[in-house]
This record gives sequence, structure tokens and C-alpha cells, in this order.
Amino acid sequence: MGKNEKTGLGRALVRQHNQMVQQTKEKGLMYKKQQKKVLESVTEVSDIDAIIEQADEADRLFSINNPTPNLLIDLDGNEISPEQRREQQKKEEALHAGVCGSLARLEENDNLLLTPFEKNLDIWRQLWRVVERSDLLVMVVDARDPLFYRCPDLEVYAREVDEHKRTMLLVNKADLLPLSVREKWATYFRAQDILFVFWSAKAASAAAEGKDLSSPWKTENSLQESEDPDTRIYGRIELLTRLQCEAEEIVKLRRKSGSSGIGSPRIRFQGNSASRNVVVGFVGYPNVGKSSTINALVGQKKTGVTSTPGKTKHFQTLIMSDELTLCDCPGLVFPSFSSSRHEMIASGVLPIDPMTENREAMQVVANRVPRHVIEEVYRIDLPKPKSYELQSRPPLAAEFLRAYCASRGYVASSGLPDETRAARQIFEGLH
Repeated sequence: MGKNEKTGLGRALVRQHNQMVQQTKEKGLMYKKQQKKVLESVTEVSDIDAIIEQADEADRLFSINNPTPNLLIDLDGNEISPEQRREQQKKEEALHAGVCGSLARLEENDNLLLTPFEKNLDIWRQLWRVVERSDLLVMVVDARDPLFYRCPDLEVYAREVDEHKRTMLLVNKADLLPLSVREKWATYFRAQDILFVFWSAKAASAAAEGKDLSSPWKTENSLQESEDPDTRIYGRIELLTRLQCEAEEIVKLRRKSGSSGIGSPRIRFQGNSASRNVVVGFVGYPNVGKSSTINALVGQKKTGVTSTPGKTKHFQTLIMSDELTLCDCPGLVFPSFSSSRHEMIASGVLPIDPMTENREAMQVVANRVPRHVIEEVYRIDLPKPKSYELQSRPPLAAEFLRAYCASRGYVASSGLPDETRAARQIFEGLH
């Protein structure tokens, strides 16, 4: 072979080496993506997401009509067989697709406005498992607007799972309500035959740590203690005792009737020490204080707590004693035709991070809170209504945000008041 003849062998080896390195990198990135995959809440979808969802639904329908063999590993060993588990998963997928399709048709054909709701099937599965496991279902709601956070359809579903299963309304943040307001709510709940308890996770945690909670908007009337068990704010031990008693009554009724219910723990844990336990499940919207309640009841931090809705991703089972087990479900946004997206942001149900329309959501807050309370709490001076305007009108969102920015010196790069920063701070403080 002559000196000037080039075979290209070196370049071929280098090219082959580079291809192998690139393939290795791609495999590594794919592995990292799979490892980072976590359970995320999905409440809103874009057009491309809708197209992908339709394709997935078509694929699911094809899979149902053309089943393929799957290898399933039963980790529990004492619950259901792989065939039953596979059949259950298919039914859940079909049910979820059918419900989403029905809601979409209602919104399109009847001109109804459907608020964003949870579309991730895995999140719904967490709720279903908690409902099945629980004897008593505790729906945590915010005391400032209990009916907004209450989901009557969930109560109906719990009865369908087990006719003896009951739902209790745990009215959290009740320390923000004056005694007179708690009395009115108690009268309403009794008239509607709703099982309820007033509770404050923050106050219970502070009491356990020996801290003194004081807020500028708390009046002397809101700190009054009631002798009436219906209006009294329960402490940690009182609430645990009440939950256990209610759950045990449900178990007694179930035994007398001779039925165990679809999701009774007696079926799932027969022959196990857990079969003697009563299970209390905690459900509700995001950011209502479920995780804070669990931490206060357990006495130590077991679930993450942030101002961003949807911190809890998987349901957790916490054994309190030989007789009581708590089950915490991830926060879930239920479908609703009665509220708006801005109202859900103001109520803390939807996260504020993707929020772009600040004024609409802030107007919800301005309509709810009296003018003098806003000025006192945030230490701002709101513009007075014009002479030709109704003097009792609520402040406008723009007036609220600009006054807040002026009092704190918040200015955007454009030189205008930084209303986005002000809105985020106000919403974070509310929840």
C-alpha cells in the first residue's frame, strides 16, 4: 500500500466510536427521563394535549377489543389476582374516558362552563383506593367558604361503594371564624344532615409546640370558646377520639347488617392484625389543609406542606394505634359547573404560578372582603368611590393592586406598578 494512498479506516473507526457514544448518551437520557417521571396533577390541557388524549383514547379502545397478554406482578399477594387487577384497570380506564367525554359533550352541547378539573387517571385512582379502604371518609374544607370545597357527588359515590360508609366535613381554619359565624354554619349543617367538626390544623400544631398564634384580623369574638360540641373548635386528642368513635360505629352497623362493603378493610386484610383497625380517609381539594391536618394529628411531619396546591402525590397510610389508621389522599380538583377559573385561583384550588390574568382573580377577593378589612390587614389606603358611584361598592382589583404596590414600592421594568408580584404575594398570604 503506497504512502499517499488513504483507506479512511481511521475516520471510520472514529465515526463508529462517536455513534456508540451518542447512542449511550441517548439511552442514558431516556433512563433519566423515566426515573424523573412522577405523578403530576393535570387540570388544564392545550390543543396538542387534547389531540394526544384523543389518540390515547382510541388506543385504549383498540386494546380493549384486541387484548394482548401482559405480565403483572401482584405485590400485595393477598388482595386480588392479576386477572382481576387487569380487568379492574380496564374498567377504570373506560370509566375515566367515558366521564371526561360526557363532561365535554355537556359543555359543548348545553353551553355550560366547566371549570378546570383533574384529568390524570392515576390521581383519580388514588382517590378510589382511599375511598375503598376507609370506613369513615373525612372531607377537609376551608372554613371561609365550606360549600365551595364540599363535593356532594363524592359523598354519593362513597355510599355506592358501601351503604354504611359515612362522610364527615372537617371545617379547617375555623379559628378564623367568629363564634357567631360558626353557630350559623352549625345550624345549616344540622339542617342538611351533614356530619361536621370545626378544626384548626395550624392552631393544633401551635398548641402542641407551645406557640401562641395571633393575627391582626382576629377579633376578641373569634377567640371565644364554645361549650357546644357542634361549634367548639376541636383539639388534637378530641378529634382523634371523635374520628375513631364515628368509624367504629360504622363498623358495628356493617357487622349487624352482615355485609362488609366493597372496599372494607375486613376483606383486604383478613387474618391480619390490621383487620381490627378502623380506617379514616382524608380527601378534598388541594390547599385546604389535609397535609397540615395529618401532620397535626400524627404529631410530626409526615406529609409535605407548601402554599402550592397539589403537594401530596400519592396516598399515604399512617397507623396511629392498634385501633386507628389514617389514610391521606392527594388533593384533587373535582369537576364543577358552578364556579369560574378565577374563583378557583382565589380559593387556592388552582396554582398561581401559571396565572396571567391577575385582576380577574383579585376581583373575587375584593368582592368578598370588606373595604375596611383590606385596608387594615394590608395597611393600605384604597381610593374612595366617586361621587356618582355607589358608595358601598367593593374596591376594584386595579385599585387594590395599585395601592398595594404603592405602599411597598413594587414597580415593574416598564415603570408601571408590578401588579403580578402584588397579586402573587396576596394569594400566597391568603392560603
